[in-house]
Amino acid sequence: MGDLSNKTIIITGASRGIGRAMALRFARDGANIVIAAKSAKPHPKLKGTIYSVAEEVEAAGGKALPYKLDVRLEEQINTMMEAAAHHFGGIDVLINNAGAISLTPVERTPIKRYDLMQAINSRAVFICSQAALPFLKVSANPHILSLSPPLNLSIKWLKDHAPYTLSKYGMTMLSLGMAAEFESHGIAVNCLWPKTAIATAAIEFVVGNRDLFKNCRKPEIIADAAYEILITENRQLTGQTLIDEQILRVRGYTDLDRYAVDPANADKLLPDFFLD
Repeated sequence: MGDLSNKTIIITGASRGIGRAMALRFARDGANIVIAAKSAKPHPKLKGTIYSVAEEVEAAGGKALPYKLDVRLEEQINTMMEAAAHHFGGIDVLINNAGAISLTPVERTPIKRYDLMQAINSRAVFICSQAALPFLKVSANPHILSLSPPLNLSIKWLKDHAPYTLSKYGMTMLSLGMAAEFESHGIAVNCLWPKTAIATAAIEFVVGNRDLFKNCRKPEIIADAAYEILITENRQLTGQTLIDEQILRVRGYTDLDRYAVDPANADKLLPDFFLD
């Protein structure tokens, strides 16, 4: 096991929520964080911009490069990779965290929304990973990590929101394929997914409302799980669809109640999508 000091980590969708939590966790080791997101200006309903997170990263002990990025645009992605490598001297980790969600069936999903989910979820994993590959090949302990679920073909995960499910499973299928494809380059590729709902904007504005937070865990549980994956060396962990709680328990974390938004409801947490 190592640490993340001086490692350069690109996190898409890092201006808030899980992406921000990961950035701050890695910064405590002295990592270099590329905060790649569209949020360059404050949003009336959502806290956080690439610049506010950059300040937090620096305060936590890391180095930050805020970068305004739309993961749908290939040219922007390629330019960002070049800028990150030039600024920090290389790239060691890519985290595909940016996401789009609509819990609607085929009949009620506008084509524009369908295209958005495919572009921001599975297509961005493809473009970002391909663009990062030349830099990861020369890293000492390279990783690609995507925030996507195990492949669960239970019909209940397809019936009500097949377009969203397709986009998330696409992320996972690409990751499993890349783990095998990139094996000869020493690049570890994994997926990470929460066992329970996480208190994020998706819960507040898409799944339900802020009242559900009391039955959620904080984004820090994903950040700690991601940290454990990234400090694993020499491809000892690759080609896996990992669940946050499981990897933390394997790594010796015993007090998971501390991740609950409301510790009094630690035994009443909402299970996340795609897990039976």
